Order: sequence, then C-alpha cells, then structure tokens
Amino acid sequence: MPPWTSWKAWRMADAGKAIAPPGKLHVSRVRWSSRRVLHRIHHEDYPGDVFNPGIRGNARFSPIKDAAGALIPTLYAGDSFECAAMETVFHDVPYVAGFKSYDKTKLTGQTYSQLQAGHDLLLADLSSKALRKLGVRRDQLIDTEKDQYPTTRQWAEAIHAQDPDIQGLCWTSRQDDSAKAIVLFGDRIPAGELTPVSKSIGVIADPAHYGALLALAEHIGVLIVPGKA
Repeated sequence: MPPWTSWKAWRMADAGKAIAPPGKLHVSRVRWSSRRVLHRIHHEDYPGDVFNPGIRGNARFSPIKDAAGALIPTLYAGDSFECAAMETVFHDVPYVAGFKSYDKTKLTGQTYSQLQAGHDLLLADLSSKALRKLGVRRDQLIDTEKDQYPTTRQWAEAIHAQDPDIQGLCWTSRQDDSAKAIVLFGDRIPAGELTPVSKSIGVIADPAHYGALLALAEHIGVLIVPGKA
C-alpha cells in the first residue's frame, strides 16, 4: 500500500477527534483593536458586558478553570451580527439540504449587544496558520463536535495557564467562516474595560435586526415559523 494511502486512511479516521494540548504551547498572538466592535447575542437576563461566571454551560472553550482550580468567567463575541447569530441562535442548525424549520419562540429573550474595549485586546491566535505552529489541526480544535468539548476546553485552560498576558482566544468562526469569533477571559479584562456601543435590543423586537436575522435564515436554508407560546 502506498504511504500516502495509509496516511489518508489514518487522517480520515482521526478527523474531528480533539487532541489534548502538549506541555509547551507555541502560541501566536493577535491584537483585537479597540476600534473593532464586539457583537453578541445573549439572553436578556444578563447585560451585554457581563461575563458568564462559568458555573454552567457546555461550549468549545468554556466553562474553564485557572491553574488554581478557580472558575474563569468568559464572554463570547463575533466581529459581525451574522457571526453572533450563527454562533448562538443558529448554532445547531443541521447540514441538511433545503429549508429547515426553526421555532420562533426560541428567539424570545435573545438580545443583541455591541461592545468596544477601552484598549486593544491581546488574544491567542487560533487561525489556520497559527494552528500549524501550535501543532493542532483545525478539525482537532475548532471543527469538532460537542462530544469533544471537554478536550478542546483543555486548550483554553492551558493557554490561560501558560501565558498570563493573553486575554482570550480568537479564531475563524466554524459557523460563519467569513468572520472571527472570540472568547475573553474575565479575569484578564479589567472592570469597565468593555462598554456598550449602543443600547442592547431584542433580536425580534427591532425590525432592522429581525430583518437581518430573516435574511441570514434564508441564506442558510432556515424557515422561522411560529411555535408554541
């Protein structure tokens, strides 16, 4: 069997399975400009600039703990409204041809916020080029399914523990590959560093943003339908 054939078979079998981080991480850094807006969609029970305390949840890079075992608050955001929507309300839309129904009641309480940092943010770069230096493939860290999250969270914890100057992670969004997604470490972001650009507003309460959501839904083959109240 040619060497490339056996490598290809191994590569296919290994695809989508996360790997644990090594002891030494070769982390690349990227700056998120203070002029660059952070876009979030979150539940209305929490203000847009409030970090998730990390008590509950199951995300790619949270909940996580520091080297002493304390929970690290986190805040997810994207560089556009579409990215924020794809990473939250449309995160679990399946890859199925044609239109998929989406219950409109799931949007109740979902709020859109825009934030800016008072200073540039220093983030670990998890883009494809930086991942080569880090020694992990995108399909082993960014493109894995939920069952691999316990392992992908280890990378966030390892980066946080090794590099005290890093304030979060930045990667090309899995859900919207035209955009960047980030997660910030709450213990590395000073109080008051993030400020609202405008008043937070419900995604279905504002005609402009709901219209943008409907346009995005059509693009990905989703039909938003009335659900049970």
